[in-house]
Amino acid sequence: QLQASGGGLVQAGDSLRLSCAASGRTFSRHHMGWFRQAPGKERGFVAAIHMSGVRKDYADSVKGRFIVSRDNVKNTLYLQMNSLEPEDTAVYSCAVNVRGWGRRGLEAFGYWGQGTLVTVSS
Repeated sequence: QLQASGGGLVQAGDSLRLSCAASGRTFSRHHMGWFRQAPGKERGFVAAIHMSGVRKDYADSVKGRFIVSRDNVKNTLYLQMNSLEPEDTAVYSCAVNVRGWGRRGLEAFGYWGQGTLVTVSS
């Protein structure tokens, strides 16, 4: 089970860190991902991290601004979001990669957690 938290209302240029707490004992064996869904748009890929925490993948729209990380002892996934823009406004969700590293499509992820809303004002 996954539970995202840390969302809120911020101004453009601010930073925010999201967390995704995982229950169970297999967190360290799974690649993880962050997705977001803006109002009126489909859910889309944001970032992914290898089970080891070494390899990372980012959508072009967030590359250089967002940092994905994980703590396999705390069973927690993180998304550090810097230089936030109004276009980053969305509900952010975490999920488990169930199809193998390198995939970004929704079909490659499962066990979706409840999302957290991030609102960036201009």
